[in-house]
Amino acid sequence: MRNEAKHSPALALIKTAMIEKKITQAELADAADIHEKTIQNLLSGRSVRDQTLFDVCMVLGLDFEKVRAAWAKEGRASETRDAPEPDGADGRAAPVYMGAYTRAGVDHYIGSYLTIRPSFTLPGSIMAYRTDISWEDDWPSLVFQERDRPDKPFLHRGRLYIPASSMYIHLVSLTKGAMRMVMVSQLDPAGQMRGLVTTLSKQRAQLMPVSAPIVYLKRDEFSGLSLGEIGAGDTSHRDYKQLLEETVEQGYARLVAMR
Repeated sequence: MRNEAKHSPALALIKTAMIEKKITQAELADAADIHEKTIQNLLSGRSVRDQTLFDVCMVLGLDFEKVRAAWAKEGRASETRDAPEPDGADGRAAPVYMGAYTRAGVDHYIGSYLTIRPSFTLPGSIMAYRTDISWEDDWPSLVFQERDRPDKPFLHRGRLYIPASSMYIHLVSLTKGAMRMVMVSQLDPAGQMRGLVTTLSKQRAQLMPVSAPIVYLKRDEFSGLSLGEIGAGDTSHRDYKQLLEETVEQGYARLVAMR
């Protein structure tokens, strides 16, 4: 009872969302990929990891920052009953559902990437922007942050899921139930990753599902690169277009049409 009172503002948000979505503890645990005992600890007000709180918020469509702030107001979410024992920044692994990778095993992904894909709104144009990938110690995993896009309200931030048995990795952003996923090949010796992006794009008055080839090119310098909406008249358009066409032609991705 004492723990519940300590975290009552955050618990109220979580329990209200569970009632509204008609979701049980067991269903919440299954959807968030968390042990049911951990959910019971959370709902009784015991301290849990930020990762646990984040997963629960994503399932329930809650604002993680708002819930975390309410949770930490009277107690610290970092007092982790459900957390693994720390073993140094390099030794801690990402959660199993993200691939259980360690920083030492994926540090070659850390850096900045020129990111190119077809424009979803301007026919024939190409969207080019910067994506930074870094390691987050608090929640051990790789995170990505998009930058230098002209449509700043649609900048994405998310995490990398790297399955050990696949030649492809996933860059996933998840906000209030809305997901965007990029599936690309593992980083090759040339510093390239190629694949598909699947997301929602605003088409006139509504959002519409879209999918397109996408390429990540690791770069140390961006000063001489063309970024933004790249039209056919831009000097970089031809090279960017060739990279996207090769992504499909060389079998990194396939766009299936009905015949």
